[in-house]
Amino acid sequence: MSSSRPTALIADDEPLLRSSLTRMLAQTWPELSIVAEARNGREAVEQYQAHKPTVCFLDVHMPGMTGIEAARQIGRGVHLVFVTAYSEYAVEAFTQGALDYLVKPVDPVRLADTVARIRERIGSAQEAPDIENLLDKLEARLQKKAAPEPLRWIKAMVGQSLRMIPVTDIDFLRSDEKYTLIAWRGEDGKPAEALIRSSLKELLDQLDATHFVQVHRSVVVNMNMVSHVTRGENETATVFMKGRADKLPVSRSYLHHFKQM
Repeated sequence: MSSSRPTALIADDEPLLRSSLTRMLAQTWPELSIVAEARNGREAVEQYQAHKPTVCFLDVHMPGMTGIEAARQIGRGVHLVFVTAYSEYAVEAFTQGALDYLVKPVDPVRLADTVARIRERIGSAQEAPDIENLLDKLEARLQKKAAPEPLRWIKAMVGQSLRMIPVTDIDFLRSDEKYTLIAWRGEDGKPAEALIRSSLKELLDQLDATHFVQVHRSVVVNMNMVSHVTRGENETATVFMKGRADKLPVSRSYLHHFKQM
């Protein structure tokens, strides 16, 4: 914090969004140095402790430890900017004015306003606010977001037929460029597959989170259909599904789903 050149940490589980925000900050705040990036809340806390940046840009919704939980551990002494996809909830939650926020996709004008406020605080040697009470209010507000009804069927073309695939029959989903592979059990119980033109993120947002979890940026599995998991190198793992030969990767960011390993 005492350095004459301001520094920043960007935490978001999507690499493209981290890169986009980095580019926009380079134009809006050329003096700012991005000293660290993080893919989840746990990494954000670790990188903050290692670099002690002036500003932290934290995605509210990250796997494992959320941006709000990370902010609690980071504590006072840093200027926080939360990034969220839920504009209608963010606007009301941040009306206190002590916390800054950006809505995805980040608007350059909004970013410029946020940067101006932070630079003014830094220039006047104004301390970052005591955020604990504000975080409580923010978390309570965001938790009020009504959860959509979980998806029950997925439509997919199989040959010349339109199939209605029950979500409960799905083993896993895997992204394939512009498509998503749906792997399920047919009526005879045998493995079946189909490609649909929907993103993995779109589907994940509609699936029951108590059964379907993301284990890799390109893979979502039905936990009811998992046979076993083997640990790999560098905090990774491999998921094996019941009755299938597929070996599905588990990246470090999602290893917490199997924390008993």
